[in-house]
Amino acid sequence: MSDQPSEASRPPGQSPEAGTQQQPQQQQPEPQSPAPAAPAATAVADQAVKATVTAGAPPAGPGNPWQYGAGAPGARNSPGDGATARLRPPAPPLIRPAVLWSVLATAVVSALFLGDGLGVNLLIVAVPAALAAFFAARSAGRRLRPWTATWAVGGLALLAVPALRDAGWPTFLAVVSAFALGSLALHGSRSWLGVLIGSLGLFDSAVPGIIWGVRGIRARADGSRARWGAGLRTTAVAVVLLVVFGTLFASADAAFADLLGDLMPDVSLGEGPWRIFLFALGLAGALAAAYAAAAPVRWDGITVSSGKPRGRVEWALPLIVLNLLFAAFIALQLVVLLGGYEKVRAETGLDHAEYARQGFWQLLWATLLTLLVIALALRWAPRGGSRDRTLVRAVLGTLCVLTLVVVASALRRMDLYVDEYGLTRLRISVAAMELWLGVVLVLILAAGVFGARFLPRAIAVSAAAGVLAFGLISPDGLIAEQNVQRFEARESAGIDIDYVKDLSADAVPALDRLPEPERSCALRIIQREVLHTDTPWYATSWGEARAKEILEKRPVRGDGRDCYRLGTDGFRDGYEPDDDGYEPY
Repeated sequence: MSDQPSEASRPPGQSPEAGTQQQPQQQQPEPQSPAPAAPAATAVADQAVKATVTAGAPPAGPGNPWQYGAGAPGARNSPGDGATARLRPPAPPLIRPAVLWSVLATAVVSALFLGDGLGVNLLIVAVPAALAAFFAARSAGRRLRPWTATWAVGGLALLAVPALRDAGWPTFLAVVSAFALGSLALHGSRSWLGVLIGSLGLFDSAVPGIIWGVRGIRARADGSRARWGAGLRTTAVAVVLLVVFGTLFASADAAFADLLGDLMPDVSLGEGPWRIFLFALGLAGALAAAYAAAAPVRWDGITVSSGKPRGRVEWALPLIVLNLLFAAFIALQLVVLLGGYEKVRAETGLDHAEYARQGFWQLLWATLLTLLVIALALRWAPRGGSRDRTLVRAVLGTLCVLTLVVVASALRRMDLYVDEYGLTRLRISVAAMELWLGVVLVLILAAGVFGARFLPRAIAVSAAAGVLAFGLISPDGLIAEQNVQRFEARESAGIDIDYVKDLSADAVPALDRLPEPERSCALRIIQREVLHTDTPWYATSWGEARAKEILEKRPVRGDGRDCYRLGTDGFRDGYEPDDDGYEPY
């Protein structure tokens, strides 16, 4: 069931997210400092702040979230006006104390935990930032919708990849994807442009979020000085007590000192500028998330008009010719798979691996171009009635099915090549990309049958799920496992020590099965990085911790002189690289 109401049933002025922002308040005038309150009447002072902020403002109405405050009576533009001004709802209400405390907690843990690397610390930082966004959305009247929960849970799940894997490249993909999903959770986009731009929408909320936070702090500080003073004094006393007694207990017991040393971040004065930058980054990021949750930009308001419909013959004839070309290519592939390869080898002089390598990249590009052709064909497709819809579904559905066979052929070629020469990071990456393109084609086929309403969000979910799966399977560990299995099955083929020694700590469990001296040569560099670095627990991945445990039990042997004869002598994958040594495959 959709989480969006129909246009006909939507009340005037309600956003397309069906109540995600209800009764948005008008932009309020600049708050004035209220009269000083008696110290014993802090509750009365807080009410005076609210009364002062709302004084002179017109009654809040339903408003139109597709227009910014300039289009509503009695409202003003806020910072960040420009191309997105007409897409903004009215400014959010005064920032709540719960939001401020969550933002401050995000800034503090960012300064303490993010300076030593990436690991579980990203999840630690994400929790108070998510709470700030939740409190801000609730104060603005937004409700949690199914798609919002999907984006949020997916983003948090992606942040588990750095906590599990040591390899930097899947970690980078996971962090970028988590940021995109978090932005989508705050903005609630559903159109093609909405999903695309909404995944970067947090950048647009950075400056407005900071100004919103400063105004909220100033307004609340003017009206409740006694409360803020009491809070600061309480915090200062608690910190002093923790430092004094924590120091005494640490000096009295070595085990307790070790426990505190492991739990607490190691912060030195020399890292002061770096920690201040992380504090500011966490503060600005949490404020941007909270502001976007309270007043999201409606990126779905950006629309692109459809192309001019073409005639049936003009539109369908080129695509039918393309389908025939795909069918002819697939027929040849079936002949090869069914036993006609000897004839192909006789005509081309290529063995299985060379034949596979020669065609994979071309088939990958063919898949990408086919998706572009489908997008352009839908833009100019005939839209005269049911017969035109049937024609479009038949022609493009056939093209999608044939392209799926091409995807299967490309993956089969990659499998042949990997079986001959081993697995590398580039090969597993492009194979994963080709597999995801196949999933996109299946989603397009499903949209042709059930409707394309959820297609943009479904493709975004498939991409995030692919990145999450790619990180969880541990690509470096899978590369090492495949190469070790290939070495065990065909020891005469050898193993590329020059390549596997540069893998991350995730590869240690598989490389640990190699015989000597291959094992020590493959693990020497990894052992130096794992055992001789003092990374705190919150920046250490599970893969690195497991590798450290293995290498402490079975350290490498020898001094490395035996490793020279195990090199590839300038050759890799069965052919000689370019003169400059560059090997793109």
